[in-house]
Amino acid sequence: MTDNPTEISAVCHVRAPLLLEPVDEQVETLQACESEGAVDDLLLRSWPKEVALSEESPHQEVLENFERFAQWADERGVSVRPPFRKRTTTSQVTGTTRERLVTPLLCLELYADDELIGVFPHSNEATEETYTTDEAIATLRTGEVPTPLGPVDANEGRESAASTSDTCPGCGGSLIDGQGLFACGDCGWIGTIDGSGTYVSASAESAAKAEGEAEEKPVTQSE
Repeated sequence: MTDNPTEISAVCHVRAPLLLEPVDEQVETLQACESEGAVDDLLLRSWPKEVALSEESPHQEVLENFERFAQWADERGVSVRPPFRKRTTTSQVTGTTRERLVTPLLCLELYADDELIGVFPHSNEATEETYTTDEAIATLRTGEVPTPLGPVDANEGRESAASTSDTCPGCGGSLIDGQGLFACGDCGWIGTIDGSGTYVSASAESAAKAEGEAEEKPVTQSE
């Protein structure tokens, strides 16, 4: 990695009602990056938990963002599915079946001038690596620009901050595997690995559980 050669801007998309640990810490760290000059411009935007995949959806900007992220990932040989995923719902009243796009709790896009250079989180399905938002934000805090994952043959010689099976997402230290429960002896981070291979802290799991139990609240997308 090299020092920032151009103006770096960041757009952070987050589900507004879920600004809980550790999501709010990530947002606070991003704001610190901007105030310290590691990021020249930061834009925070809220989006709903899920949107209908149709031309009638009132959240066309979310769908356009997803298509742009997916195109960026395809060009790099990586994937943003997950964290984005699609699901099908059927109305019990009309019997109509619809396909919906489920958004991640937090998604970060980075630009060098006007060029999209990174979408986090994303993964390399071949190597089962995932570059999390935690890692990308931590790299920004050091004054460097995160280098996204790439195809297998492009990984040689790349200094990576990407997730590994024994690297703490909080501080980069070594994790101890306690039969599926991972702990870091350096910073005290504790969590597990979700279905996408991403480390999830215990507090994040609690937030996800609370989200499923609570009634979904409407979210107004920022302009």
